[in-house]
Amino acid sequence: MQYQYKYHSPLGDITMASNGEAITGLWFDGQKYFGSNLSDDSVCQKLPIFLETCHWLDIYFQGQKPDFTPALSLSGTDFRINVWNQLKKIPYGETTTYKQIAQAIARQQNLPHMSAQAVGGAVGHNPISIIIPCHRVLGSDKSLTGYAGGIDKKRALLTLEGTFSD
Repeated sequence: MQYQYKYHSPLGDITMASNGEAITGLWFDGQKYFGSNLSDDSVCQKLPIFLETCHWLDIYFQGQKPDFTPALSLSGTDFRINVWNQLKKIPYGETTTYKQIAQAIARQQNLPHMSAQAVGGAVGHNPISIIIPCHRVLGSDKSLTGYAGGIDKKRALLTLEGTFSD
């Protein structure tokens, strides 16, 4: 069974998905790949995991770093999951580049190189936005490129974390 719940953020509504035990999706409404792993027969229900995630989001949107992470459950290809796990390592208030993630994965897998574009594709399909911080990934020139929720939201999230200012 899949469940969903709405959260009203300062940047727009967010839809969360869960298997009942962990968060399986978190998207800004209308973002690219919205609901990519959300079944049509999911049920709207207020579950403990959603309340915990709402608390996490409340802390986050107050400009603070939450000191806990709700239970997360990822499904996807091994490559995508590896990229998403790299995203989880990016500290609050810091950024990295697609190229740096590609280099880290190449080192991890003992490969001579890894495509930053392939990493970018996996980052773009991250099903759990904000908590798995794909917004902290920048272009090689540190530009704000690519974000499924939109560049305006990426800028706002980085500004909230103190890593970007106009």
